[in-house]
Amino acid sequence: MPSYTLSLMGLELSFKTDAGPERVSAAKELVEQRYNLLKAGGKTLGKEKLLAFVALGLADDMLMSNQQLDHLNDRVGELLHKID
Repeated sequence: MPSYTLSLMGLELSFKTDAGPERVSAAKELVEQRYNLLKAGGKTLGKEKLLAFVALGLADDMLMSNQQLDHLNDRVGELLHKID
């Protein structure tokens, strides 16, 4: 399992993951984009709170995507049942 060390908003992170370097880089970029959007929002919040809001936003995105996927899977199942 490859290990990575990267800097994210001034925090040095070291970790191991099965994800490839492109995926790790894309995830880092997404977190940085969300962080910068919140930071530019005008409120003065600490780094920890901003990162917590980023985590909540990403978790919400994931939950919504899972809900949409479940709906699509149900719809495909219904369509397959009609075809049979």
